[in-house]
Amino acid sequence: MKTAAAYIRVSTNDQLEYSPDSQLEKIQEYAEKNDMILPKEFIFREDEGISGKAAKKRPEFMRMIGTAERKPRPFDVIIVWKFSRFARNRQDSIVYKSMLRKQCGIEVVSVTEPVGDSKMSILVEAMIEAMDEYYSINLAEEVRRGMSEKVIRGEPVTAPAFGYLIQDKKYYADPETAPFVKMIFDSYISGMGCRAIAAQLNAMGIKTKRGGCWESRTVEYVLRNPVYIGKIRWNPKHKTCRNFDDPNLIVTDSGHKHLLDDETWKKAQEMLAKNKLMYGKSSGRKKPATIMLQGLVKCSSCGSTLCKSGENSMQCTGYAHGECSESHGILIRRLEGMVLASIEANLKSNNFIFTQKQFPKADCYSEIIKKQISREQQKLSRVKEAYAEGADTLKEYQANKQKILSQIKKLKSEKSLQNAQPQPAATGNFPAQQVEMVALLRSPKISAEQKNIVLRSFIDKIVFDREKNQVEIFYYL
Repeated sequence: MKTAAAYIRVSTNDQLEYSPDSQLEKIQEYAEKNDMILPKEFIFREDEGISGKAAKKRPEFMRMIGTAERKPRPFDVIIVWKFSRFARNRQDSIVYKSMLRKQCGIEVVSVTEPVGDSKMSILVEAMIEAMDEYYSINLAEEVRRGMSEKVIRGEPVTAPAFGYLIQDKKYYADPETAPFVKMIFDSYISGMGCRAIAAQLNAMGIKTKRGGCWESRTVEYVLRNPVYIGKIRWNPKHKTCRNFDDPNLIVTDSGHKHLLDDETWKKAQEMLAKNKLMYGKSSGRKKPATIMLQGLVKCSSCGSTLCKSGENSMQCTGYAHGECSESHGILIRRLEGMVLASIEANLKSNNFIFTQKQFPKADCYSEIIKKQISREQQKLSRVKEAYAEGADTLKEYQANKQKILSQIKKLKSEKSLQNAQPQPAATGNFPAQQVEMVALLRSPKISAEQKNIVLRSFIDKIVFDREKNQVEIFYYL
C-alpha cells in the first residue's frame, strides 16, 4: 500500500468548485479508491489567494518539497486536484517534478487529469501544463488591461493612499489621517527632511496605510503621489516600482476630493527636484556631507547648486550639464576660506541678509492636535469602562487615567502655542549666538558632515559670484 501526500491550493475566492475542502474531499476519495494511505501530516494546504506562478512564494509547497527530500522517503506519490494546482509555470513544473521523480522516487498525479503510464503520457502532461501556463499569462494580461481602462476612466484600482478611504469605487478623505497629509507637505516645504518627518509621525503614534512605522521612503512616496491633487497614478508593468519617472506610469484625472491645493503640491515637487539635484537620487534620504559647503552654495548666474567637481574643486551643476553659460569652478579650500571670512566680517559689522524661514501652517497642526486630543479622550472612556467592568484594578485605572490626562494636558498646551501669533525674531543677539558656531567651523577636529550641519542651522544659502570673486550669505532669522 502506497503512502500519499496531498497538495491543495486555490488562487481566487470565486473558485467554489475547486475550494480547499472540495479538493481535499476528492483527493481523499482518489487515495481510497487507489488503495493509498493519506496521513494528516502530509496534507499541504496553502492559504487562499496564493498565486501558482512562482514556487518560492508558496510556503506549503516548499515545505512539501523539503519533506519529500527526507530519508527514508516519507511518501510515494503527491496527489493534486489538477496539475495547475501544482504549478502554472512550466519551468517550476519541470524542475520540481523531475527532482521528485529522479531524486526522491515520488510521482505527481492529478485526480481530474489522468495521463496514464505510457510514453504518450509525457506529451499529454506537457500539453496540459502548457495550456495552464497560457491561461495564467492570458488572465494576467486581461486583468491588467481591465485595470488600465478603469484608471483611464478615473476609477481606483489599488488600495487607497494614506489620507483616503474607498467607498462606491471612489476616494473619500479619511477624517482620521487626511490632516496628516497636509502636515507632511507643509513640513517638507518648510525645510524638514523625509527622515525627520518620519520620526515626527512615529513619535505622534501615526501609522502608515499598512499599519507600519514611517520611513524616509514612505514619506517620499506620499510627497510624490499626485492622488492628493485629484489624480490617479498606476503602473501596469511594475506593481511596487518606485521609479516615479517610469514611462509606463499612467496618471489620469479623477473626481475625488483634493487634500492639497495646486500651489502646495507644486512647491513640494520643486523642493524634491532641488534636493534630488543637491543630494542625488535619494532626495528623502540625504547622504552625509563630504564637504563643509555641500548643498549650500548657489551659482550667481543660474541659481543652480555648486557640487563637488573632481577631487578638490566645486562647479555649478547647471554649467556641468550645459544649462549655464558661465563657469563657477573654484577650489574647495579657497571657497571655504571666502565663506568663513565673510561670516566673520558679517558678525563683526553686524551686517546680515536675513531670510525668513517658513514653518508649517498653524491651522494644519491645530486640526491634528484636536484629533489627538479626541483620541486620548476616547482612551479615557475605555479605561473607565474597564475599571467599571472589573477588568482593571483601582490602582491600574488611576495610573492609566493619570497617564492619559497628562497627555491631554500636553496636547492642549501645544495647541495653545500653535494658536498664538508668531512674534518677529530679534536680530540683536544674532552675532553673539553665532560666534561659537564659527569656532566650530574653524576647528580641524570637526568633520565635514558636522560642519555642514552647523552651517545649515543658521545659513539659508550662499551665492558665489566668480566674476566679482565674492560670496553673498543669506542667514536664517
